[in-house]
Amino acid sequence: MANATLGYLLHSGKNSKAGYYLKAGFRDIIPDAYYRKRLQRELDDCHRMYDESYIENRVNYYCKLQQPSELGPDSHAIGDLRLQGNGSTYYFDSRQVLQWFDPELRWNYLFGDVRTIPPYPTVVKSRALGVDNSNSVLLKLNRCRHYIFLNDHNTFEAKSDRAIYRGQVGSRENRIRFCQMFASNPRVDLANTLANGSLLAGEDKGELTAPRLSLYDHLNFRYIMALEGNDVASNLKWVMSTRSLAVMPHPTCESWYMEGQLVGGEHYVEVAADYSDLEAKLDYYSSHEKEANEVADNANRYVQQFRDERRERYIGLLVMQKYFKMTNP
Repeated sequence: MANATLGYLLHSGKNSKAGYYLKAGFRDIIPDAYYRKRLQRELDDCHRMYDESYIENRVNYYCKLQQPSELGPDSHAIGDLRLQGNGSTYYFDSRQVLQWFDPELRWNYLFGDVRTIPPYPTVVKSRALGVDNSNSVLLKLNRCRHYIFLNDHNTFEAKSDRAIYRGQVGSRENRIRFCQMFASNPRVDLANTLANGSLLAGEDKGELTAPRLSLYDHLNFRYIMALEGNDVASNLKWVMSTRSLAVMPHPTCESWYMEGQLVGGEHYVEVAADYSDLEAKLDYYSSHEKEANEVADNANRYVQQFRDERRERYIGLLVMQKYFKMTNP
């Protein structure tokens, strides 16, 4: 068991946390004055490099504020943000943008998995769809966990004609329902991975439990379930970078990845919220491989827009510039 767990850690396919923290820590010790001095030059350089209509669309998507807005009584100076008391990746990811601005500027932030819409303009990682979410301003947060992209050398046709699901089920009703419906279905390789990823099926600590699989092990399957958890489906980004198809109901929340822009049948295989048509959808794409490959092509193209790190930072700077303009008189 220990060897299996070690093998997963070494070959999981996930981003290196050590590499992430090394790079983030080095960036964080550089005096903020260095970044503030370079801000306008960076914006001007990127303005010349990138398609401004595309940039503007994304900035306005993330920050929907259209008029001056109050921050409320509990706002903070951005210079007061500290690592202690905040999730480390949220701290470092927000600092990557904030350190370019005057530390006296004020903001609201809500780190973690967020579905509720705050009463005042607030920087968040995720927000609900289908409601007025203009007070939820998106930044690219917790990127080490969420923004993983894989190189998939398998063709769709060569993969096993089944769907796979590995995830922590917990008390999430959508995941419980899925596991109950397809626990014994031969078209679905399904298991609940608990927090330590080491419980085997049949142990009394949980039903349908199994060790976690590496991300690359998932690529042996044509279909990979992307089920929302506390907020977005965290595996959706890397699934859409492969030749396997993401399978999920229509999203109910979104992040910097703009899940609300995804179209079922174009970027992913959309199934009903109760999964009643899952088998029919698998049968359809398995018998229409050309269409399946078109969905994979579209998904791969969608993912590409998030892989230019400088452009991503540029958009983040403009999002916060707009936020400060609307909230700091």
